[in-house]
Amino acid sequence: METHRKNSVVGNILHTCHPCRRTIPYRIYAIFHTCGIIALMYHHVHSLVTANNTLITCLLLLSDIVLAFMWATTTSLRLNPVHRTECPEKYAAKPEDFPKLDVFICTADPYKEPPMMVVNTALSVMAYEYPSDKISVYVSDDGGSSLTFFALIEAAKFSKQWLPFCKKNNVQDRSPEVYFSSESHSRSDEAENLKMMYEDMKSRVEHVVESGKVETAFITCDQFRGVFDLWTDKFSRHDHPTIIQVLQNSETDMDNTRKYIMPNLIYVSREKSKVSPHHFKAGALNTLLRVSGVMTNSPIILTLDCDMYSNDPATLVRALCYLTDPEIKSGLGYVQFPQKFLGISKNDIYACENKRLFIINMVGFDGLMGPTHVGTGCFFNRRAFYGPPYMLILPEINELKPYRIADKSIKAQDVLSLAHNVAGCIYEYNTNWGSKIGFRYGSLVEDYYTGFMLHCEGWRSVFCNPKKAAFYGDSPKCLVDLVGQQIRWAVGLFEMSFSKYSPITYGIKSLDLLMGLGYCNSPFKPFWSIPLTVYGLLPQLALISGVSVFPKAFDPWFWLYIILFFGAYAQDLSDFLLEGGTYRKWWNDQRMLMIKGLSSFFFGFIEFILKTLNLSTPKFNVTSKANDDDEQRKRYEQEIFDFGTSSSMFLPLTTVAIVNLLAFVWGLYGILFCGGELYLELMLVSFAVVNCLPIYGAMVLRKDDGKLSKRTCFLAGNLHVGSYCVKLLRPQVTSPLRLIHNNNTSGWFKRKKHNMNESV
Repeated sequence: METHRKNSVVGNILHTCHPCRRTIPYRIYAIFHTCGIIALMYHHVHSLVTANNTLITCLLLLSDIVLAFMWATTTSLRLNPVHRTECPEKYAAKPEDFPKLDVFICTADPYKEPPMMVVNTALSVMAYEYPSDKISVYVSDDGGSSLTFFALIEAAKFSKQWLPFCKKNNVQDRSPEVYFSSESHSRSDEAENLKMMYEDMKSRVEHVVESGKVETAFITCDQFRGVFDLWTDKFSRHDHPTIIQVLQNSETDMDNTRKYIMPNLIYVSREKSKVSPHHFKAGALNTLLRVSGVMTNSPIILTLDCDMYSNDPATLVRALCYLTDPEIKSGLGYVQFPQKFLGISKNDIYACENKRLFIINMVGFDGLMGPTHVGTGCFFNRRAFYGPPYMLILPEINELKPYRIADKSIKAQDVLSLAHNVAGCIYEYNTNWGSKIGFRYGSLVEDYYTGFMLHCEGWRSVFCNPKKAAFYGDSPKCLVDLVGQQIRWAVGLFEMSFSKYSPITYGIKSLDLLMGLGYCNSPFKPFWSIPLTVYGLLPQLALISGVSVFPKAFDPWFWLYIILFFGAYAQDLSDFLLEGGTYRKWWNDQRMLMIKGLSSFFFGFIEFILKTLNLSTPKFNVTSKANDDDEQRKRYEQEIFDFGTSSSMFLPLTTVAIVNLLAFVWGLYGILFCGGELYLELMLVSFAVVNCLPIYGAMVLRKDDGKLSKRTCFLAGNLHVGSYCVKLLRPQVTSPLRLIHNNNTSGWFKRKKHNMNESV
């Protein structure tokens, strides 16, 4: 059934919502799969009671409990998925009635996040097809870099040429880098002159970044010349004063022809001190929330990562189709757009699209209370940061109230003075910031945590996924960068899982059952490392020993394993295909889940334990978005795994790969020549070996810089050989696998011996 929402003022249909066709089949399958899981749990408990191999059965039971729970969290999002469409062309408000917009762009390191990337993101949203005097762009430079500040000064000058050109020629690619790199850009004299200006700006910014300092000769704006004096020898990224500079003012600045008003552009670098907590990205966003509240206090806020440029100038109007709908706006906290990436390899070898998180799960959440927040591409209702819809939590000063009209100039001395004050590192002491107001503290995944708390307070959200991508970002081109990013996320997810606001307790209590379970999907995903480790080693060691941990082919329980395995994978594949994926991308996605489980999830758990014991402090390591390595980029385009120079984090993965390869060879020999019946074990090992093919190639076949290091391969091999030697040197100790062997009269080595005796 299709539902319509109308703007009651003009009567236009602005957006529609309809359920996905797969809903009914998925609900039916969920019943059968649930029955299968219950039967499997019964089988494990029965084996635990009747068999001697208690340790092995407990490990298998634990693994299957984790798998069953993760399947339940995914299934909760498959029971009522919906798709939405918007009609931005029917949005008929007068220009003076358009709500104001504050844009938050966060950056932290000019070398990992090149300033020209920040410039292109800022210019792309400044050029929205929207009244320019209604747009204010705030750039948070958490690294406090003069290089980024210089780049934004250059961007402000260039915008006076770029914005009029875009609006006059209806340019769709409003990121200059993307527009001038495309083959379809205009070849007119105006466009060519503008391209020369852009390349000139780009060369100046890149020269400054390469030299590491802003030379006096490059500073052409006298009004900002004195600001660079703030970067003294005592100035560091971890200890420096507040810097807030209005680079462009919509009240006074116009383009060179004096026809177009320019949007506000404000540079913000909050005060930092080594003795004061700064709460990473969440702290930077809360600073922007307060500074913007003092200066412009727009009712709508867009948060963007510095590499996530706008790809559609009508995106803001799409969001307004929901945010200004009088029937839902009072309880609507935010409108989330999916993260999408340019430059992804043909089959997305590293699964950077994250289709499960950014598309499939979002469609499921949207049929409940709305999607989670994913850190970028999100339009917020400012009011949502100040308590539940039914109860406004007032901030400590009147200037930060969400409904206040900011009627003073953003360059007024008292406004700038208060903005500096609220950006101070001690301002939040003894306030509700980070707990009841603003973005929430307590986890490295501040985006997911904040969205969760907003939903628990009663706010709803909407998933907006237009055919033309609203935003495009950059993705890691090296496996080391990806795994490092995932380790940070894993630590944050563990923090959320074990906090008093855990989705499995607080979430299910505050939300309904399905929404609470759905929110458990990401925080508990690092626990995938448990079944991946058990099923990546235990059946393989059993196969090498010639014993069984799974039912034989003639056992009815054998078919239960087959049905559950293929059923779960078939449903996962159908999700991928129905949301626009391909078979190859799905295969790479499930392989990356295995790689993450044996690397980032594994080390993330260790880092979380060390943090919990106060033995280490987690660091917010910025993922590098600078793609300067031509060889690395070439390997990525050819879809060759790049393990980087430091491969120690791949030691568990390499060990599991070696064990599976040996088990595959040994198991195949046993079945072909010894009459073995360990079909389930061999099937699982074969599946793992096919997934590990890129790892084997990186171990022995490749000579490039992206191969696995010899040290990692040597250590992984020694781990396996060492464990086997321990087994040989201690024959008096009966292992759990040997207990299985003693109780398994159909073991294929025992059968082989029996057959030889009969022959004699």
